[in-house]
Formats: sequence, structure tokens, C-alpha cells
Amino acid sequence: MNATETFRIVVGVDGSPESLRALEWAVTEARLRQGQVHVVTAWQHPAMVTGDDLEWDLTSYETRARHLQNQALRSVHAEQQDTTGEVVQGQAAAVLIEASTGADLLVVGSHGYGGFTGLLLGSVSNQVVHHARCPVLVVKPRHQGRL
Repeated sequence: MNATETFRIVVGVDGSPESLRALEWAVTEARLRQGQVHVVTAWQHPAMVTGDDLEWDLTSYETRARHLQNQALRSVHAEQQDTTGEVVQGQAAAVLIEASTGADLLVVGSHGYGGFTGLLLGSVSNQVVHHARCPVLVVKPRHQGRL
């Protein structure tokens, strides 16, 4: 990135409290850097069981993902920031790794487990840390009694 380019942050949002913290962090950082935020929400069709009496509305999964992303953007007042959004069908880690191309930073939330296991990363954050095409920031959850 040179002085004339805008700092571009990609953030993964799935509607979880951890992803909302990651979005909040990304929007705050973009404001400080006069940068932009690109919010990415991945969705997948669930594994299906065959049967005569099963009927699935496959469009509802994408619709739900769009709704989650819109709620997340409203919750952090991202409309006041240079923010774009994208809802992509695919496995979350693969979608975020692809979205990291051309980004200056990829931000994801991590599910915290407390104790020793709290030191571990979840599967998505672990994959993006190892395979993203830009630096990655993993936002850990706040725990009561800790800053």
C-alpha cells in the first residue's frame, strides 16, 4: 500500500458475538486510518438427507446470511464508514481466504473457550491465519473480569 491508496480491511461476519466484535474492531480501525471495510458473510447449504417427505427452501440460507450481515452492519453503525458487503456461498475459511486477496488486513472473531482451550483458535480462524493473502487479526472474546 502506498500513501495514495486506501487501507482496506476485510472482516468475516457470521452473526455471532465474536464476529460482531471483529466487525466493531474493523470499523474503528478503518475510521482511524480513513480506510474502508469490506464485510464478508459466507453461507452453505446444509448436508441433506434424501427422502420423499423432505422439502428444503435452499434460498432461505442466502437470505438469512444477508439478514445477519445487515443486522451486524447496523449494530456497529457502519453506515458512517466506507463499508461494502458481500454474501458468498461457500465454506467460510475458503471464502475469507479468497476475499483477503488485495486486502491490507483480514479480521475475524474467535470463539473463546476459557482456560487452556481458550488459547486455541477455531477452525476458521486457524485456517485463515495460515492461508490468508494478507496479515490477519483474530479478535478474541471479552471475558468477565478481564479488559
